[in-house]
Amino acid sequence: MIDAHCHLEQKEFDEDRDRLIEEWKEKLDAIVTCCCHPEDWKLSLNLVERYKGFVFLTAGLHPEYAHEFEEKEIERFISVLQDAKTKLVAIGEVGLDFYWVSEREKRKRQVETFRKFIELAEELHLPLVIHARNAFREVIEELESYNCKRVLMHLFGDPSLLSRVVENGWLISIGPIIKRSEKHRRLVKECPLENILTETDSPWFGEDERGTPLNVSIVIEKIAEIKGLSPEEVDEITTKNAVNFYGLRLTKE
Repeated sequence: MIDAHCHLEQKEFDEDRDRLIEEWKEKLDAIVTCCCHPEDWKLSLNLVERYKGFVFLTAGLHPEYAHEFEEKEIERFISVLQDAKTKLVAIGEVGLDFYWVSEREKRKRQVETFRKFIELAEELHLPLVIHARNAFREVIEELESYNCKRVLMHLFGDPSLLSRVVENGWLISIGPIIKRSEKHRRLVKECPLENILTETDSPWFGEDERGTPLNVSIVIEKIAEIKGLSPEEVDEITTKNAVNFYGLRLTKE
């Protein structure tokens, strides 16, 4: 099993992060953690260096933070990521989030920042992990304008645009929200399994107070139920999908 998207740098893991990672190594094949803010970079990088072959790293600037930084600060973070290319398996999560942001200038800033990270992914020959909320169509149009080929739509939530995602050869990731979201169950039903990754977005979306990467088993079981397959079949295919998409080398050092 692979958790294709979570946030191990979050404060919810501060007290027992290392102990938990050692426990997760017994049950999971890999974890992909996502650094979304420059302040989290050092801790995120430390994790992948300490748990090489088990914890992998994506990094970018979450769209909600785009307006908080001056352009020179964003460029500085991009420079850091350029220097750390060999430590990354993808750029993201990046994208557009118009749920909380209604001001025209802030939305414009999100688009400008998104384009910078699309171009970074192209430069580094890395896939993109996309965050989209209330902006699915706008995100897809931006990606298509750049002719992006390797794209993961993290927690994708618009069934009406699924065919466009699949036609582009992109992937979607499904998290524990599938248990309570009819929309996400519909997505799983309609999406080819070859285009699906499993994730938890931990520490959020947990069954309890704190989500963990082990909740990926819940996602696998629900996908299996919807697809009429065994959990083992779903696990095998989605694990292969994650390995191929991110180019993972699993060693659990």
